[in-house]
Amino acid sequence: MADLSIAIDAMGGDNGLKATVPAVIKVLKKHPDINFILVGQEKVLRRVLGKYKLDKHPRLSVQHASEVVAMDESPALALRNKKDSSMRVAINLVKDGKAQACVSAGNTGALMATARFVLKMLPGIDRPAIVYAMPTVDQTTGERGSVNMLDLGANVGCTSEHLFQFAVMGSVLSEARQNIKNPKVALLNIGEEDIKGPDSIKHAAKMLADTDGINYTGFVEGNDIFKAKADVIVCDGFIGNVALKSVEGLASFINYNIKSAFKSNLLTKLCGILAFPVLLKIKKNLDMRRFNGASFLGIKGVVIKSHGGADSEAFVSALEVAVVEASKDLPGRLHNKVESLMGQLDAEG
Repeated sequence: MADLSIAIDAMGGDNGLKATVPAVIKVLKKHPDINFILVGQEKVLRRVLGKYKLDKHPRLSVQHASEVVAMDESPALALRNKKDSSMRVAINLVKDGKAQACVSAGNTGALMATARFVLKMLPGIDRPAIVYAMPTVDQTTGERGSVNMLDLGANVGCTSEHLFQFAVMGSVLSEARQNIKNPKVALLNIGEEDIKGPDSIKHAAKMLADTDGINYTGFVEGNDIFKAKADVIVCDGFIGNVALKSVEGLASFINYNIKSAFKSNLLTKLCGILAFPVLLKIKKNLDMRRFNGASFLGIKGVVIKSHGGADSEAFVSALEVAVVEASKDLPGRLHNKVESLMGQLDAEG
């Protein structure tokens, strides 16, 4: 793999440099052919790097940006008024070819708006989509994996054509990121029967079923997301975001109740000590930090959104996603696949 450079919005997110710098240190050690460009207020960055004795690291550089986009800032105002923000400068580095990917834990709306404005959309793609890998387990074999789910919040209302494009992008992503040949693609619906769901989903299903090159397997329901029934699950952004936030909330709810149950009295505390190895395994399997790093698909460049509250371990996961997508030229693969399938649809139409 040729040397790659990844631009990092070092100031973004709730934890800022506390998360980004330790994460960069870990990934630098793991990938000797990756360069990082930390974008933010130069004096602050160099002071922090000096504490880690990284101020002269040959694969680490600093790009000054005088502004920071707040987590609650209007995307439109951030795009218009903060042209020297760490987020904007990091994306500009991708546009100029100085970096092959951008990673940010900052304001999601501002990051999407800026990426779309600066990098533009791939030909044949009408709207970008946010895709996130959800943990799965095959309840027959016990094998653990993940499913790429999109869109998770970029688009509230979607036509059948949008859902079709999301399916294509998700399929290409699964091939590139997880090395899955002919990934299984499903549409999220209120039932598995063909007669169920809104017309947009039923029409998208027909489009996918009639298209060679996409392994469409039918509808799945919300309770199927974690059952390894598909490699890609497609839905509109409203439904996807509700599903994602529900998952995050449920994980927190379960974690709280388990802790409360074992801490309720002396006997349960003793039981907790005996059950500790099992609890540790459950915690590891449900640790969403391993899946941190949402991709913005459909844009002419690799842009990865880390969770705003990510710690250094979670930010490492986002950086690893950027490394894979940049090294495999995901935007180029998407362009080729979309061009091929759109040509097929035009010929059939």
